[in-house]
Amino acid sequence: MREEIAARVGRAIHEKTFPGCVIGIARANGKREILPFGRFTYEDDSPEVAIDSIYDLASITKSIPVASLGALFASTSRFNLDDKVVTYIPELQNDFGATIEDLLRYRVQGARMSTLNHPTFEQIRAYIFENGFVAAPGKSEYTNLPAFLLGIILERVSGEILPALAHKYFFEPLAMTDTTFFPHDIKRVAPTEVVDQQEIQGIVHDESAQMFARKRRAVGHAGLFSTTLDLLNFLEALLQGKFPTIVDAAELELGWQVDEPWMGKSRNSKTFGKTGFTGTSVLVDKEKGLGIVILSNRTYPKRPADGTAINLFRADIAELIWSQ
Repeated sequence: MREEIAARVGRAIHEKTFPGCVIGIARANGKREILPFGRFTYEDDSPEVAIDSIYDLASITKSIPVASLGALFASTSRFNLDDKVVTYIPELQNDFGATIEDLLRYRVQGARMSTLNHPTFEQIRAYIFENGFVAAPGKSEYTNLPAFLLGIILERVSGEILPALAHKYFFEPLAMTDTTFFPHDIKRVAPTEVVDQQEIQGIVHDESAQMFARKRRAVGHAGLFSTTLDLLNFLEALLQGKFPTIVDAAELELGWQVDEPWMGKSRNSKTFGKTGFTGTSVLVDKEKGLGIVILSNRTYPKRPADGTAINLFRADIAELIWSQ
């Protein structure tokens, strides 16, 4: 299997899907593998990817830690899934009676956060609160807004900021020592893109989240950085039944993706995971007792036109691992 994975990664690097990646496999019995490949960039003198290389997880943040915290809070009655969003964010206009479950299922639409060009994070937040949603909850449509609002609710219910909550419930007990919203060891962080001749490295790639991060504010839709080792710790905990409420919620598609093509042909109806725009993904199949982590910076030096290449790669790697 290692040789087949290495060959598929080599093809992806040759096709410039990404300059390098780390692939991790967790098993319910505690056995794991971590396979690093390539370099941080396409230059020959770029640092080689290592087992402990740190990547911008992008939208994986929506699931780890945000939706996972949401599942824990719901299971302990810190809030209920049918609670109205406006109960916790009373300044939100045009709320249309949306609930926390509507946020987790992405059934509300509003401002496209990536298009907001306000000069401060306070103005971004004020704009979102003042405009609210464009319609009543409807069909699921993936955007950043629901996770952004859920992050605020988690903070208000607990009285703690999002990084502190994530550290308390997950990062400290699971020894996720390199997982953070604000990385310090920048040399270990893979760059994500070159924008206006400036390399983005060590700060979140997402434009709206970046505005908050520059003021040391974490948000629910993007911003977490981690290593393959740390994420395997999290996935292994799910496989071993340490957080059953998170697995139950994930399999019901509450804040996670379920049974999608990028998860490989041998997935089942309860296979769940999450992708990140930068080229990252996590994947869990309880029935098979397997978890998969892929960390890459497919947006370097410029983001591709679409996700076709990275999703084909994710599916191919998953299938190699499922069929071992």
